[in-house]
Amino acid sequence: MDPGDFFASSRVLIVAGKGGVGKTATAATIAVAAARTGRSVLLIEVSGRSAAAPLLGAEPQGYEETEVVDDVGRPTNIRCRSLTPDQALVEWLADHGFKRIARRMARSGVLEVVATATPGIKDLLVLGKIRQLETARAADLIVVDAPAAGHAVGFLRSPAGVLETARAGTIHRQAEQALALLSDPDRCRVMLVSIPEETPVNELIETSFAVEDEVGITLGPVVVNSVLPLIPGLDPAKTKRSHYGAITDVEFDDMLAAATFRLQRSALQQQQLTRLAGQLPLPQIRLPHLFVPHLGPPQIELLADALTAGIESLVDQP
Repeated sequence: MDPGDFFASSRVLIVAGKGGVGKTATAATIAVAAARTGRSVLLIEVSGRSAAAPLLGAEPQGYEETEVVDDVGRPTNIRCRSLTPDQALVEWLADHGFKRIARRMARSGVLEVVATATPGIKDLLVLGKIRQLETARAADLIVVDAPAAGHAVGFLRSPAGVLETARAGTIHRQAEQALALLSDPDRCRVMLVSIPEETPVNELIETSFAVEDEVGITLGPVVVNSVLPLIPGLDPAKTKRSHYGAITDVEFDDMLAAATFRLQRSALQQQQLTRLAGQLPLPQIRLPHLFVPHLGPPQIELLADALTAGIESLVDQP
């Protein structure tokens, strides 16, 4: 599949996964890969964190947009921002003629009162802002770094839940519009993220069925992060001490232990990748494990290379 066609297939990509599986790094990687195809990208975080922009070499983002530039100051065609319910409420009130009292209402805790009376309203406010940005064509592609998997399902269910509570009025219309966005694959898809370990894979499979069956959102390929590369010829059983005359016996034993551990990890990894493919019939895009203490722009560029190669290996369905 051509990467340009892939990123043009939906105007919003929601990236979701269990905490700790590299969801934010994946969202940043998708943004870079999409921008390489000439598309303008808006990368949105919705969990109150500002972790995506630093991965791209930009300052932590706030509610207002931050433009990402490269290491010599040239625009990258990527913008970042963070959305929170309070800020979305202030903007919504201002847009509906309550600008003078909007901030006072937000500071007074009125949102918590409304949230208690109408479960899901906080998530709906954020989704409503995303829908507004999508409708206004704020960017060719909007990449949403969703909350961690447990909250992500509730986040995506919120429009349907609010529809059951608010039977008419402005909130009802907002929920209908958000649900229309989520259920239209030309407008929105979800990409789930995992690592090749048992618990994250279990949670990804559960989340996938909840998202697709209960919410009705179309799923894109699964991104599997931190995949260890295979080392050809790594076989401790065939390794002879005589081949390594310049090292001590202790060093040789340590080398064998490291090789054995790596083979075991590779076997467990392959087991989980095979299980995921068997239980979830979605294409997998595998991103390599990077042996670095922290991720930054150079590492995200490497991951974007791997993501692009993974997209190119997908079969384009008519």
